[in-house]
Amino acid sequence: MRQLTLRFIVSVFLMLTLSRLGLSFWMWDRVQDAGGLLPVMLGGLRIDICSIGMFSVLPAALSFWFGHRPLAVRLTAYWFRLCWMLYVLLEVSTPQFIAEYDTRPNRLFFEYLVNPREVASMLWEGYKLVLLSAFIVLALAAWGSRKLFPTTVVDKRMGWLWRPVLSFVVIAVGVLAIRGTLQHRPINPAMVAFSSDAMVNTLPLNSLYSVIDAAYKVSNEISSASLYGDMPVDEMNTIVRTDAGFSGPPIDARLPSLHAQQATARHEKPRNIVIILQESLGAQFVGNLGGRDLTPQIDRLSKEGWNFTRAYATGTRSVRGLEAVTAGFMPTPAESVLKQPRSQTGFFTLAELLGTKGYESRFIYGGEAHFDNMRAFFLGNGFNRVIDRKDFKNPVFVGSWGASDEDMFNELDRELRKDGDKPTFTLAFSVSNHSPWEYPEGRIKPVGDPATVDNTVRYADWAIGDFFDKARKAPYWKDTLFLVIADHDARVFGANLVPVKHFRIPALLLGADIAPRKDDRIVSQIDMGPTLLSLAGIDSVHPMLGADLTQRDPNRAMMQYGENFAYLKGDELLVIEPHKTPRQYSYVPGVGEVDDRFTPMSTDPAFSRKALATVLWPSWAYMNERYALPKPAEAGK
Repeated sequence: MRQLTLRFIVSVFLMLTLSRLGLSFWMWDRVQDAGGLLPVMLGGLRIDICSIGMFSVLPAALSFWFGHRPLAVRLTAYWFRLCWMLYVLLEVSTPQFIAEYDTRPNRLFFEYLVNPREVASMLWEGYKLVLLSAFIVLALAAWGSRKLFPTTVVDKRMGWLWRPVLSFVVIAVGVLAIRGTLQHRPINPAMVAFSSDAMVNTLPLNSLYSVIDAAYKVSNEISSASLYGDMPVDEMNTIVRTDAGFSGPPIDARLPSLHAQQATARHEKPRNIVIILQESLGAQFVGNLGGRDLTPQIDRLSKEGWNFTRAYATGTRSVRGLEAVTAGFMPTPAESVLKQPRSQTGFFTLAELLGTKGYESRFIYGGEAHFDNMRAFFLGNGFNRVIDRKDFKNPVFVGSWGASDEDMFNELDRELRKDGDKPTFTLAFSVSNHSPWEYPEGRIKPVGDPATVDNTVRYADWAIGDFFDKARKAPYWKDTLFLVIADHDARVFGANLVPVKHFRIPALLLGADIAPRKDDRIVSQIDMGPTLLSLAGIDSVHPMLGADLTQRDPNRAMMQYGENFAYLKGDELLVIEPHKTPRQYSYVPGVGEVDDRFTPMSTDPAFSRKALATVLWPSWAYMNERYALPKPAEAGK
């Protein structure tokens, strides 16, 4: 067992070192700009010692007692083979994961694994060569594990006197290795982060450590306060309410963000509300936002409606966009509330509010609505119906993620046409603009390889234009308010703690009453709910902290990027990292291929407290179940 343990420590350490070197040379320009190879490798040494210690300290300690017994040796060999394969699997997955998400495997890795059918289909359709390469490497690693960790290497029997002494020494050294430090807190990713490039800060980690760390944090329903520091609840609520433009005491002390909103528009008949959430459609693709001119239909529509040119997503996942747009909920470093246990019922959504106004609400999605727990969350919080792939009638194209965008729009059109006089709220979520980039032939003229993100953006744009050409001629047009907005960018990356440029998304309001307007104010996804209510003519009481953009200029956006949080206010950006002092920058947004400019500046304490309150509040509201409409008995008090 002692020989097996030594082989495990040496072989895993060498493999992780070579992998880290390979990743660093692949990303050499960013590594060099961030401070060079030395901090990556030194930080990696600390993390690898910690990680390897987790798997080897117990076998090492027991080896003095049982290393001469064949059964114990056999079990230890199998244990080290399993650990070796996990290390190799995660490292093999890392390059493609970085290419997609600009970070090492993290909680997204196991979030996707809970939906094996969709993920397997996506991988098979879009990544056959990657899968083949990974299979070859894993097969070689499995063969190598048998050579590295044979079941026949038996240690010499050790005398009874030395057994407890050496076991104690190994355990003591192992615990120190796992803690990684003599400081109060044990080693964590923040301790080896050394640059302003979030991706480079993950290179000192190994991917198995990164995934285990993410799983541990998810299992504990991460509280923002545990990462960023605490703040008195009264101070936090006061700052958040003031920043949202509220005055006077709260309507309900238990629900501190609850407030009355008076609509600016008045209509004889309630307006239908349709939110079209576009998968992965960042500003980088949109011509009128300075992008790559891949969206002629959206550019045309932008001249016919209220076009927000500086709208920002709150995160990098669809569930983050869904919670922001449908619930007005601000981001946290934890899982989206769509997946959290305390928000499956009794959590505020626009659908719940509109239900009290006589609206029917539905969710239309071309894929399987159980993905990311969407079905359960929506049906538990005010939506009356979920229409997904199995309900679509004669779809023209079905890919890995579900029916195409035009099929989704056809379902949307059918539903709106048969609504009659009853007001409705519809959330329609597209799927086509997603790896492995599948769409029906004959709609667009592909450029280069058809299966690319650029071409699926072209197709998604075509489908939007085709739908609105039909909608303008439909009877529901005059009574319907449309919001077209992205959930997040296609790929969020950059050599910054928070790559703000890749949080910028298109946001466009359309409808019979919407006058053409170009709006250059900084706005967030969380501002869309209150604005839709105002334009629809709905007076309401709700807990959303976003701004009614018909009445107020928030001039701010908040962004969650992994465990880093950014608060943008005008041309000032404050970034909060776990267990670190906040950093403040003067921020100038890039245009087109020009990168954003971040100029470090001294931190304004008041601005820092405002940003801290903003990131702490949603976590507190979720944990204490304070983001809701008052119950009927409470409302009548």
